[in-house]
Amino acid sequence: MRHLRTGLTIFDEARATPGYTIFSPLGRKATHLIDMHGRVVHEWRLPGFTGIYAYLLPNGNLLAAVQTTAGPSNMRGKGGHILELDWDGNTVWEHVDPFHHHDQRRCANGNTVYASWKLLSDEQARRVKGGREGTEHADGIYGDVLREIDRQGNTVWEWEARSSEEMYRYPINPICARVEFSHANSVWPLDNGDLLVNFRYNHLMAIIDREIQAFKWEFCDWSFGQQHNVHMLDNGNLLFFANGADVLYGGPGAGSRVIELDPGTKEIVWQYQGSPPGTFFSWFISGAQRLETGNTLICEGVWGRIFEVTPDGEIVWEYISPYFSEDHPSYTGGNYVFRAYRYSASSPEIAGRLNR
Repeated sequence: MRHLRTGLTIFDEARATPGYTIFSPLGRKATHLIDMHGRVVHEWRLPGFTGIYAYLLPNGNLLAAVQTTAGPSNMRGKGGHILELDWDGNTVWEHVDPFHHHDQRRCANGNTVYASWKLLSDEQARRVKGGREGTEHADGIYGDVLREIDRQGNTVWEWEARSSEEMYRYPINPICARVEFSHANSVWPLDNGDLLVNFRYNHLMAIIDREIQAFKWEFCDWSFGQQHNVHMLDNGNLLFFANGADVLYGGPGAGSRVIELDPGTKEIVWQYQGSPPGTFFSWFISGAQRLETGNTLICEGVWGRIFEVTPDGEIVWEYISPYFSEDHPSYTGGNYVFRAYRYSASSPEIAGRLNR
């Protein structure tokens, strides 16, 4: 099986999208940039375990996060320390929030938006439906906070799941612990200031209106088996990784999918899945990116597998991460990758920096 091999396994040079791919192995302390042959051409050393991915800004700097020991324990996707590193690895900006988790994105106005946690009150916790009874965190139930900060770390906008009446309409999946109310695993700032967010434990993706802090669009489909990396394409459609991590939709058809969804009709306009379905399956983490050629870069995170497919689903490039966690308590033995991105040589993110 391919996931038992590491390094470059497939490269169809004529059909693959040229560029450089960035990824941050979970349970390690570095971000790697590789070329089309799988060779590391640049890397950033991080001051802690990655928490839990990094990507390049248009100025060539790396926006990353590392895990801190402060904050709630035994929580999935924990970060705590957001950093911007220049090409040489120097810290040029940072923000510490021990409750930060999963995602951090730089806004067009220079601010940064990220996901954080905040405890629900006892009364609010009693309103939360679903989940496995008696599996609350020792502290209670944590709810998501989506927070935008300026360069000085001041909060300029905030939304709380615990204060959103709309959120209480969506129960936690019955196979999930009642540790979190929503579990936001991706945030995507839109051009108009609204925020596209995915709440994995509730099977919910939504656009939050910035001005009134209410949902202006929402979609919940349990058949996706929860999802990751929900973001908007240039054509206005949504692209995301449907994990298929739900026993209610198991059996011979179990597997993951990458889906392009028309938000207006809520219909699938393109998808990729394995053949048979179980040959492509990452029940947590993972993501996808639409490339300039129309191909799609996919991160099958459980197996550390990053690969590129054509619109017809043909694999034209594949790389298996050789970086296995050895000393992280949550990821020991795995070569997990949360997300991966590709940048062309002429992109603002790369633009001659590799020729220095």
